[in-house]
Amino acid sequence: MGKIIMQQFITMDGVIQAPGDLDEFEYGGWQRPYVGEEHLALIVEQAYAAEALLLGRKTYESFAATWPSATGMRGLADRMNCMPKFVASRSLSHAEWNATIVHGDAAEEAAKLKQEFSGDLLVVGSGDLAQTLMNHHLIDEYRLWVHPLILGRGQRLFREGIEMAAMRLMDSKTLSTGVAIHIYQPGN
Repeated sequence: MGKIIMQQFITMDGVIQAPGDLDEFEYGGWQRPYVGEEHLALIVEQAYAAEALLLGRKTYESFAATWPSATGMRGLADRMNCMPKFVASRSLSHAEWNATIVHGDAAEEAAKLKQEFSGDLLVVGSGDLAQTLMNHHLIDEYRLWVHPLILGRGQRLFREGIEMAAMRLMDSKTLSTGVAIHIYQPGN
């Protein structure tokens, strides 16, 4: 059985919206000053460790508009372009870029994918999908890349109304840019 791993770039005040997309909202692209070789090496490692991506529609559309023409980045572009992608969407009728649309109940379909895969399904961004997966206790690991930045507004990962959940810290490291990577698993 596979695991669903949620990787999020997040500010100190919990914002996950548009870390790299300059056009999405007034603070879009906030992550860019913190990206460097150290950061890239870890992202590449995590991408190669995952078997597939599980994405929400908005993140998929953003990625599909950018990654197919990307090259290099220590092999990250090649990995992103060749790995299977599953897109939770109620509105897409077709997908490209090695992607399969997951119609129907996103939680049920994600649970099925966990059964079908033996490796990790990596959720990146995908704020609405992340909410669904968290609400149905389908996340096996949280990889939170906490950036030393407060935005004060924007879409947050842990929104009002989410259930209380205890987490175990499995690993933690700090990059030279001040980004702290915390890896948690559900439980006491």
